[in-house]
This record gives sequence, C-alpha cells and structure tokens, in this order.
Amino acid sequence: MLLSIDIGNTNIKLGVYEETQLINNWRISTERFKLADEYAVLVRSLFAMTGIDIAQIVGCAISCVVPPLTAQFRELAQKYLHLDPVIVSPGVQTGLRYAIDTPNELGSDRIANSLAAYHKFGGPVIAIAFGTATAFDVITADGAYIGGAIAPGIGISAEALFRSAARLYQVELVRPPQVIGKNTVHYIQSGLILGYAGLVEGLVTRMQQEMDEPCTVVATGGLAEAIANETSAISAVEPYLTLEGLRLIYEMNR
Repeated sequence: MLLSIDIGNTNIKLGVYEETQLINNWRISTERFKLADEYAVLVRSLFAMTGIDIAQIVGCAISCVVPPLTAQFRELAQKYLHLDPVIVSPGVQTGLRYAIDTPNELGSDRIANSLAAYHKFGGPVIAIAFGTATAFDVITADGAYIGGAIAPGIGISAEALFRSAARLYQVELVRPPQVIGKNTVHYIQSGLILGYAGLVEGLVTRMQQEMDEPCTVVATGGLAEAIANETSAISAVEPYLTLEGLRLIYEMNR
C-alpha cells in the first residue's frame, strides 16, 4: 500500500492506495509546530479506525508547502513506516516539462495537480485548486507546464472581509437564492461564491485566448464543487487530484 500525504497551509490530506485504487482518505488540520511523534499518533489512530495495518504501507509520497513540516513528515515515514518517502521537489521526476521562469519555486501540490490532470485528461488542461489560495495551472497538449495564476482563496478572502468590516459576520459559503441579495448573508454569499465563479470564468477565458485553443478545466479542493456548480467553465471536479498526482510521482521515482 502507498500513503500519499499532501501538506497544505490549512489542511493535511492523507490517502492510502492499494495499487491504483484510493481505498481511504482523511483530512486533518495543519499544525506547524506539531512534532513527528504527535502526527504519528494521529496517523496510527486513523489507520486503526479503518482497519488498515500500518505495516502494510510500503511506500510514501509527500508534497508540502509548509517548510517546517517537511522534516517532521520525513521523520514520521522513516521512524514509523521504516521507509524513505518520495518528497516532491525540483529534482523529482514528473514527466512534465517546465516552460516557466522559476520552476524551482513551483509549489509541490501544484506539480502533483498538474501531473494528475494531464495524466487523466490529456492536454491542454487547466487545473484549478481551491485551497488557501486559488491556484490555476496550465499544461499544454505535449505535457509542458507553461504557467498559471494565483488568487486569494475563498476562505481567507472571507476571513479578511469579516475581520476588517465591523458590521459583517461569518456566513456559510453556499450559493445564495439569487445573485441580487436581499439581506447581509445573501450579499456576502453572492460576492464570494458567485464572485469567485466569475473570477474563474474570466481567467479561464483569458488563458484560453492566450493559448488560442480550448482547454479541459479540472477543479479540486474543498469548494471546487460549489464553484463548479455555478459555471460552465469547469469541465470536471476531482476531489483527490493532488493525492493521485502524488501516487503517479511515487511510481515514477520508486
């Protein structure tokens, strides 16, 4: 079995694969100062609750955008899984070419997303990840990563709004009954959910114009489904895109 671990700024996603099949997955909060032993206790508990024997894990792939936690999860893999993990970094084989100015600065989760989207849908393809940031990644028909865009995530945009505007308050991030809201809750929901759908449409349209060809658009992340329901710009939603990309990277580097 393979353990894929995607360490994001807000959440850590874990998935266990048997061959190519994702058989279990979990999401936990990212805690930057938690130690390897503490995370190991949590991982063991998740495994125990679902009947997975940790001794059956024979491989581990990790993407991490929180630098202090890379060492902690490397230690976890070595100490408790008794193996050296494949950690996504500039030297790792992905099968993609990078036609950008700063490939060494590309986030490991974006690399995994791009590979998984290209592997499943071919190119050209745009992968959109709705996380702490909303990241757009563009891959050509011949497997070249040519760039993308980053916008503030829906969650942190909402938090900034509530924190900075004294009379506004937190609301559930769902579609309002109509675009033109009739109360404060619906005003905010319209601006966030439908506003981000408009952001997606605008950037996707401009990207396709620059490429001069239509692209498949794949979305992942916590609010991917909510935004995809509001726009025809998104072709497919893949909740486990990053975990799948990690599985593919592991297979290329084992």
